[in-house]
Amino acid sequence: MTKQVGITVCALFFFAACATASPRSGVDDFNKALSDATRQMSNSAVLELWEEDGTCLLPSTPPLIGKKAIAAFLEKVTEDLKGGHVETFDSECHDIQVSGDWATEWCVEHQVVVLADGTKHDGRGKMLFVLHRGADRKWRIKREMWNQAVAP
Repeated sequence: MTKQVGITVCALFFFAACATASPRSGVDDFNKALSDATRQMSNSAVLELWEEDGTCLLPSTPPLIGKKAIAAFLEKVTEDLKGGHVETFDSECHDIQVSGDWATEWCVEHQVVVLADGTKHDGRGKMLFVLHRGADRKWRIKREMWNQAVAP
């Protein structure tokens, strides 16, 4: 095989791999990063997954608009849970739709948090995400809406 043919074959394999890559694969990576950050209770890792002007809509609270407001909320939660840790966190996302640099999905989550006094909080939620892919090709949360869920 000549060098030119070898380069052409490599280029064809590269382009075929890119063409068959799922547009949702980056969203799956985002979901894994969010789950990992939640399990570790890492506010900085969670904030990296937000757009600067992202909006978080939680039940019975005013909207949290922008990373500064989201960071303050996370710090308060972390302070309230001081000495506690996430025992388990499971998330399953559905109906991932990708259109260019925008994506939507809805997820159900279940987490058990062990509080400092040893008691456990067993919580479930449903989330709707609007994600935006930045110039660095990473997906980040533009909008999040969360409400409580019941056990299946």
